[in-house]
Amino acid sequence: MRRILVTGALGQIGRDLTDRLRGLYGHDAVMATDIRNDQSETAMSGPFRPVDVTDGLALYEAAKDHRADAIIHLAALLSATAESKPMLAWRLNMGGQLNALEASRSLGCQLFTPSSIAAFGPGAPKKDTPQDTLQRPSTMYGISKVSGELLCDYFFHKYGIDTRGLRFPGLISHAAPPGGGTTDFAVDMYVSAVKSGKYASYIGKGTFLDMMYMPDAVESVIKLMEADASRLKHRNAFNVTAMSVDPEAIASSIRRHVPDFELQYRIDPLRQAIADGWPDAIDASAAREEWGFNAAYDLDKMTDDMLSSLSGKPLYGDNGAILLSSHAGQDCRPRSDKYSDGVL
Repeated sequence: MRRILVTGALGQIGRDLTDRLRGLYGHDAVMATDIRNDQSETAMSGPFRPVDVTDGLALYEAAKDHRADAIIHLAALLSATAESKPMLAWRLNMGGQLNALEASRSLGCQLFTPSSIAAFGPGAPKKDTPQDTLQRPSTMYGISKVSGELLCDYFFHKYGIDTRGLRFPGLISHAAPPGGGTTDFAVDMYVSAVKSGKYASYIGKGTFLDMMYMPDAVESVIKLMEADASRLKHRNAFNVTAMSVDPEAIASSIRRHVPDFELQYRIDPLRQAIADGWPDAIDASAAREEWGFNAAYDLDKMTDDMLSSLSGKPLYGDNGAILLSSHAGQDCRPRSDKYSDGVL
């Protein structure tokens, strides 16, 4: 990758990834695109163009004008929102991906598209879900992700397009607001811990899901895109993960800094049903073997960084004593976004 176009650049993954790419390759080398311009640092710190990914010509022209040699296609509707708006989800998720593939074919670009653990469905093994196993998802989001994996395989074998992708778990970030995903409860827990010291989870106790901290997700995209193509056997849908947690595990990690943090439950039947159909923990051995995947953050390390970043203050004193022992009382409410990029 030398000149990169990012779709969905103002969403959950897009903000962190675009900023990281600009730091590595230069601000002028990375064009951010999104359906809106929010005047954020990500939009203003380098080339930016409003692009609706369902408009194939607009996407192609943006990549051509930028002289892109790689497209990172992140724009999508997430799981819970997609299930409430299935036809829109299909048009955006599949139409946008096909347009990104066609632009890549016309311009000879590499293409990265994220998949998701939602691609497996309730028939797949729940624990240590293999890289290659049954994929029969029961949600429109999962169906679009499986279809996207197959479509990328098709363009690779049919046209030789260098397509690559990751099956992301739930992604946790303090830099961007949740975007309508089932695993957004994890982000909400950290925000609520700092803001009020309590949270009502819409996902039930004992519901284990794979998670990853955003810095690990960003580095995984870059490492995969820079990997030697001859080593890649799975190419378009590598399982990646860092931890398998339920709400109680996250709450316990938070209480190391906010001892009085209160976790309650107010189950959302839609998102609980979606979560129940996903794996508890997936096997990422193929990613480790084929391109050296490794996650740097475990649950407690992620919690330390999340709470420090959200509260705007360090968590430990010079002697190692905990400084943040109660909620900060500041307003950490997520911003309102039209849609985000994420994967779950």
